[in-house]
Amino acid sequence: MSSLRQALTDYLSVRRALGYKLERAGKLLDEFLTYLEDRGEKRVTTKTALAWAMLPQGASRGWWSSRLSIVRGFATHLQAINPASEVPANGLLPGKQRRATPYLYSDEQIASLIAVAETLQTPHRVATYQSLIGLLAVTGMRVGEAIGLDRGDFDSGHGLIAIRKGKFGKSRELPLHSSTVDALRAYLCRPDRSRSAPSTTALFVSSAGTRLLYANVQCTFHQLVSRAGLKPRSSNCRPRLHDLRHSFAVRTILDGYRHGGDTQARLTLLSTYLGHVDPRKTYWYLSAAPELLELAGRRLDSHFGGNS
Repeated sequence: MSSLRQALTDYLSVRRALGYKLERAGKLLDEFLTYLEDRGEKRVTTKTALAWAMLPQGASRGWWSSRLSIVRGFATHLQAINPASEVPANGLLPGKQRRATPYLYSDEQIASLIAVAETLQTPHRVATYQSLIGLLAVTGMRVGEAIGLDRGDFDSGHGLIAIRKGKFGKSRELPLHSSTVDALRAYLCRPDRSRSAPSTTALFVSSAGTRLLYANVQCTFHQLVSRAGLKPRSSNCRPRLHDLRHSFAVRTILDGYRHGGDTQARLTLLSTYLGHVDPRKTYWYLSAAPELLELAGRRLDSHFGGNS
């Protein structure tokens, strides 16, 4: 193993020990080292890093910037080992990271997505996606957390789900409504659950009895969005699977406003429920909801007795 390969292994190990998964970064850095090896280069230079980052012809400047940023992190690690390694300057290939505008689903749209899942092949696949979409909608958990659930993470007796594979390695427990508990219990007891399913610990399984793959779930969800007739609201606001999480967060705070509760206390609980280490992440989930702004304005107006 070359010194660069060993350095990459050490770099990824340290970062992953801190909770970073670095799945995409690991693949890209492996490609970058192959690029260096093909050219007989044994250290990282700014020139080579730039050339590799801009390899995808026709790619967006944001993607180039992202590729260079990944190399920059590794190069910083290398420079501490070998001062001859160069670190690309921060000003190179600047690219604005534009976050997508959340697509907030109405209850009717979520019901429509669950209904059109009936068009999927095999009754078990129908039940799997109806259960998965329903669980995401009523808990706001991340897609990766949901498909990473094991059967043992579901405690039907106490109405709880334990998330043990959360972001940054964090774990938490989510209390469930009794109707959600009943739905999950029914899904696990289906007679058409694959015979090979006992070989996996997964809660949600494919028709082949294996754990669901993220890419396949995304692909199927896009099919359901099309069949349900859900259209983009703008070029930057399209129906995404992750937006079920946004929608859950907004509905939770909306309910607090409508019932006159302590929304600040509810926001703190919501942040914990969603698994956010930093509450500012939760505020982002609520930033694109006109309904929230309207209700907040009404409460402020009421506080000042109608006087602006």
